[in-house]
Amino acid sequence: MNALNSLLDGFGTALTPLNLLWAAVGVLLGTAIGVLPGIGPAMAVALLLPVTYGLEPTGAFIMFAGIYYGAMFGGSTTSILLNTPGESAAVVAAMEGNPMAKSGRGAQALAAAAIGHFAGGMVGTVLLVALAPTVADLAVDIGAPDYFAIMVLAFIAVTSVLGSSRIRGLASLLIGLTIGLVGLDQMTGQQRLTFGSLQLADGVDVVIVAVGLFAIGEALWVAAHLRRRPPDPIPVGRPWLGRADLRRTWKSWARGPFIGFPFGAIPAGGAEIPTFLSYVTEKRLSKHKDEWGKGAIEGVAGPESAASASAAGTLVSMLTLGLPTTAVAAVMLAAFQQYGIQPGPLLFEREPDLVWGLIASLFVGMVLLLALNLPLAPVWAKLLRVPRPYLYAGIMFFAAVGAYAVGGEVIDLVLLLVIGLIGFGMRRYGLPVLPAVIGVILGPAAEQQLRRALQISDGSVGGLVDTPFSVTVYAVVALLLAWPLIRTMLPRRRTPAPDRSA
Repeated sequence: MNALNSLLDGFGTALTPLNLLWAAVGVLLGTAIGVLPGIGPAMAVALLLPVTYGLEPTGAFIMFAGIYYGAMFGGSTTSILLNTPGESAAVVAAMEGNPMAKSGRGAQALAAAAIGHFAGGMVGTVLLVALAPTVADLAVDIGAPDYFAIMVLAFIAVTSVLGSSRIRGLASLLIGLTIGLVGLDQMTGQQRLTFGSLQLADGVDVVIVAVGLFAIGEALWVAAHLRRRPPDPIPVGRPWLGRADLRRTWKSWARGPFIGFPFGAIPAGGAEIPTFLSYVTEKRLSKHKDEWGKGAIEGVAGPESAASASAAGTLVSMLTLGLPTTAVAAVMLAAFQQYGIQPGPLLFEREPDLVWGLIASLFVGMVLLLALNLPLAPVWAKLLRVPRPYLYAGIMFFAAVGAYAVGGEVIDLVLLLVIGLIGFGMRRYGLPVLPAVIGVILGPAAEQQLRRALQISDGSVGGLVDTPFSVTVYAVVALLLAWPLIRTMLPRRRTPAPDRSA
């Protein structure tokens, strides 16, 4: 009941004219950016971080949330019409959505994706309202050893789940941890990796790191491959579903949130795994197995619903524990730090207007997104014709302006370029970007919690595992590390030999 009362107060905050304006701006920007290939919500939020310095925190985060959900909506448009996902959560939608578009059913595929996002987002946000206060209450009793264990779990999980290999994920994490070490030691005041420069004594701003790795790195990578001409988008009419399509999709929309939300809430869960699991589940339950691979509408509806619900799940970990589980959550955590706000168990007590206004705005944003995406899908499809040289030149310009606005120092532009080149190199050698961003954000916090835990135990390493919670978390970490070896020892299912007697 307390959560319901707080949510009603949140609607009072979210439905003010100014906050409604920021929600509308967010969903419009997010959808437009999600449609454009290669520009995901993380890059959009990172680019807008410097622009929001003058905004009130509540309005800024309402806009960020609108961008997050809007980019997921828009990403499915690119995925279906061009077979080029605008961001990673829309990869699975291309498997059935693009064949549907090629067979003249692109409108139905876009409608299934839009309604799936609406259903998944609504159910996921309801679960966020129900679970987040409880998680926050439980997290109040978590001590330094427990927090350090959770952060180790986040580091291990993010390097295990993302990328083509664990080695590449670990290399990306180490790059982020190294960048996070730059500056003054928080406890001793000694300089680390500053190379004698006083301008680096305050460290590298997280905004510059996020903009450099996502925006500059991606722009340089695309510029290096501009000789490839992108395919022309497939024309699309007004999205609408008939009765037969509704009968086939409503169960998929209902199942998706319960697959996506838990994976979004756990460290390094994200939307990639639940969308694939939803696709596999719908394929097994489908009565039209001959259509799979040729344009089965359930293969669009279920994964898109799971993707949207996973986005709500990421907010549980970020708001209650201060742990980002996706790239967007990592950038939003940097935005909280920009405003001097630390997400965690006490956030619901210290900033109730901000938190509940943000959660209420998710419901408002979902309605706005459904109202925008169904009639305006043909308009969003036309954005795919924007020439990429102009698009990424504009991104480079706004990234440079935003980085300079952070501190007004030329060194910030130099750091932006250096980190952008690092981001380009990471893409060149297949290193995922998210572990590096999480390393920059969580690295200093993990170091601080480690030192506190060792101080409490008088330097004994046993102090890191002296609580049942930390022991449980380290057991999960050990399972993640040992899983590849365990998987090789499990008996493999043998395919039966064909019967040749017939």
